Amino acid sequence: MQIGVIGGGSWATALVKILTDNEQNKSIQWWLRSQDTVDHILQHKHNPNYISSVEVHTEIVKPTTNINEVIQSSDIILFVIPAAFLEDALKNTNTDSFNNKIVVSAIKGLVPQTGQIVGEYFETKYNLSRSNIGVITGPCHAEEVAFEKLSYLTVASESETTASKIQLLLNNRYIKTNISDDIYGTEYSAVLKNVYAMACGICHGMGCGDNFQAVLISNAIREIKRFINVVHPIKRDINDSAYLGDLLVTAYSQFSRNRTFGSMLGKGYSTKAAQFEMNMIAEGYYAAKTIFELNKKYNVNMPILEFAHSIVYENANLREALEKLENNID
Repeated sequence: MQIGVIGGGSWATALVKILTDNEQNKSIQWWLRSQDTVDHILQHKHNPNYISSVEVHTEIVKPTTNINEVIQSSDIILFVIPAAFLEDALKNTNTDSFNNKIVVSAIKGLVPQTGQIVGEYFETKYNLSRSNIGVITGPCHAEEVAFEKLSYLTVASESETTASKIQLLLNNRYIKTNISDDIYGTEYSAVLKNVYAMACGICHGMGCGDNFQAVLISNAIREIKRFINVVHPIKRDINDSAYLGDLLVTAYSQFSRNRTFGSMLGKGYSTKAAQFEMNMIAEGYYAAKTIFELNKKYNVNMPILEFAHSIVYENANLREALEKLENNID
């Protein structure tokens, strides 16, 4: 089984490590945007930009800047780049590129040009069968993978055969996996939890305590449930780790970029200043806008989403926005 990984950030680096530490995986092609990064990995055996403590075993992992080569030679392709940059990365591929391939989204964001989750984007633009689409979701932070902390991933696909193939690639001594058939719910939930983590960060930056954060998160999981039950109404347990667990770790963890980004906003940073200082992508920034626009179609009651959107995109007064939120959650 030939495996391709598309993306050069911290989660992509962590997934390369997870795949490498599964003894059955013998060939992994890794696409990165920068030739300098590729050269550095080949020479020094680590990613110079993200979780550089992870050793890259170049006898198994072949870094390259040729995305078409990775796609053409891989049976299973994991996409791990910010959703905002997906279309640009694929601009030189054609509709036949993914014939008979399994495409796995580990992106946790909506494609802003279309407002679609990644699996839906590949289905419509590249005529990919839904049975060949998979989703990987947490709760799992890249930094803890680097330390080989015990972590659980959920692999979702409408095809149990596809989910099982992906699952077998990921299991190792510190990664446990579960299977789900809910590709829409798990992927939308993974997008939304970044928005809510950002909202938690904003409130933390404004001085709200743990008591309020607990109320905020309990409302957030209900908000996720309302939204995904309207968008894709199937039987699911919102308390599963793919939904509630992923929300909790992203909202509370010291490693959460979205919480950190929100905390800076809550302390008075402008959006641009916070992005510049972090020098990393917080997917919640993009997701707040795309979900907000998408919800005009579904009209789901989402006060926390509206709170985050008003601060990030409408330059709302922090105190006034928080007071409005306080009156719309319980």
